[in-house]
Order: sequence, then structure tokens, then C-alpha cells
Amino acid sequence: MTVSGTHQDLALNLRLLCSYYKSIAEVCRRLNINRPQFNRYLSGQYKPSANTLRRLCEFFGVEVHEILMPHGQFERLVQARPPSMASGGQQESELEDHVTQLSQVSRAGLERYLGYYFEYYLSMSTPGKLLRNLVCLEQRDGQVVFQRTERMRPQHGLPPCHNRYQGIAFLLTDRLFLVDYESLNHHEITQTILFPSFRNRVSRLTGLKVGVSDNSERMPCCARVLYEYLGPTVQLRRALAQCGLYDTSDPALDTSILAAVNNDMAPHELLFRARH
Repeated sequence: MTVSGTHQDLALNLRLLCSYYKSIAEVCRRLNINRPQFNRYLSGQYKPSANTLRRLCEFFGVEVHEILMPHGQFERLVQARPPSMASGGQQESELEDHVTQLSQVSRAGLERYLGYYFEYYLSMSTPGKLLRNLVCLEQRDGQVVFQRTERMRPQHGLPPCHNRYQGIAFLLTDRLFLVDYESLNHHEITQTILFPSFRNRVSRLTGLKVGVSDNSERMPCCARVLYEYLGPTVQLRRALAQCGLYDTSDPALDTSILAAVNNDMAPHELLFRARH
């Protein structure tokens, strides 16, 4: 098969861009692209489709017309770019290395916490109400990740509103750290720190949650939080139907949960602290 000059220049330019990353495998993983197909681009056998080419250029931080330049010209262009471009892959790779290292350190013992939970805390945006959310912790690609779903109950015949948060969990020196972000509008990052369970069976986990109120005020807040373990699987619709805002006087609520998430402070306490 005859390889055109344009395809060969594109292949050489792609190889140059990949050299700023740890490996081609890492590039394929981060691009979510098939490795054999990507190898064909690197060999000059095939030219990517217009859509794939745009994805590649957005990932590497170059323009479409630039990546199609003769290799010598493209190489000079890349070398003349600000250091942030040439080192961008390395910097992002270092960040991933830090996350990977934390995941490896915290992996032992996290498996027992996988599954579904109800999350309870006093609402940051609707004072006086208790919020019950659904959280699912699962293992994926060697890391423990989770999804946290808020369900705002429908009003006046409107369908319920769902907010979804994606995050990653770590177990570091006898504390569970959960960091997530609101995945639809990217308006919020929250951190939850929980006491682990030292019992044979995980039932409830308590700790603190830090975030911002989900309203125009966007006030930074801290609240006590409780995770109630439901099991490795649940009937999803039924579990979500139980989520939402509750009056603290609702007789259906467990009084021990209300006591655990009460945000009171004792007279001698100088800091807002979690409680077992």
C-alpha cells in the first residue's frame, strides 16, 4: 500500500506529539481510542476521519491545519510554542501519577465499602430540611469511584430534578476521603470525610461534608453527614424514590439519624468537629 506524503507527515507529527506523554497506551486510554486503529494513524496507513482528527487536535492542543504540515515545519512550530504546550502532557501525566499513587496506597481495605448508601445531612440550600441522597461506590480501572445522586421531589406536577456528582474515594490512615464534582453544570466540588467502620459488617459511617449551598448565595458550608449502607445492589428506582428533602419532624425518619447529623456545638468546642 502506498503511503501519501500527507499521511506520512501526519503520522510523524502524531508520533512527535505522543512523545510528550509516558506512552502511546496512555494517549489511547485518555482519548478513549482503539489502540490498533491509532497504530494505523501512527504508521501512516490511514488518515483519521474529520471528527477524529478534531478530537486529536483538541487533545494535543494544536490546530487541524498545523498537524497536517510537513513534519519538519511542524516540529519547528512545536519547539517554538510556549513551554506549557510542550510540557502539558507531562504535567497532566504527573497529576495522574499522584492520583494513581493515592489510589494504590488506599486500595487495601476499600473493597469492603463498595455498594450503595443513603447519604443524610441537613440541606445547605434549604435550611431546616434533611436531604437524603443515593451514593454508589464501585471499583473501576483499579480505583474506587462513586456517583452521588440528589433527587429533588417534584412540585406542582413537574418531574423530579436530579443532580449527579461523580467522584473518587480514598482510604488514608483510618479515614475515608470522598471528593466529587457536580457533573452536569460543573458548579460545585464537595469533600466528605468519614470515619471507617471497625465492625465486621458495614452499617453506618459518619463524618463531615464541605460544599457550597446550591442556590444564588453559594455560601461555603460544612455539615455533619451519615452514610447508611444499603447493600451491594438495590432496586434503583425504589431507592431513588426515597431520596429528596424531608422535614426534620417527619415521623418516617429515624431519630438516631437526625441526632447524628445535628449540627450543634458544645460550649467547650472551638472547632466544628465530626462525631462518631
